[in-house]
Amino acid sequence: MDSTKRLYETTFIVNASLDDPQVDAVIGRVQEIVSKNAGAVTAVNKWGRKRLAYPINKKTNGFYVNMEFEAPGPVLSHLERAFQLDEMVLRYLTIVLDRRALKARAAAVAAVPPPAPVEATPVTTREPLFKEQDDQKKSS
Repeated sequence: MDSTKRLYETTFIVNASLDDPQVDAVIGRVQEIVSKNAGAVTAVNKWGRKRLAYPINKKTNGFYVNMEFEAPGPVLSHLERAFQLDEMVLRYLTIVLDRRALKARAAAVAAVPPPAPVEATPVTTREPLFKEQDDQKKSS
């Protein structure tokens, strides 16, 4: 990794009244800003539509998106400017990821054992308890 690049995480809320292709377009624009400014997006997590804790611009729901990227510092000014100009982005927050926190996250993921395989148990079928009543219903 280049010494001038840092690992960032940004979370932004998109207007939930948009259709899925429109939300994807907003996410694509953010990714494009990062990549055009010598950055690389490492992860995009769409958390989906959620109720806001309080109304923002008379909106009560938002589509949450979390994105991790590696980029030099000047990218943040371009990204924040784009967030401010885009009317579809309600709120945003960008933080620098700490190297120690990343190591702790990787260690926690490595410490979790893989799930045990589930064995299929055979299901036995039973004959009906009241065969005579079933026969009468079929003949009617």
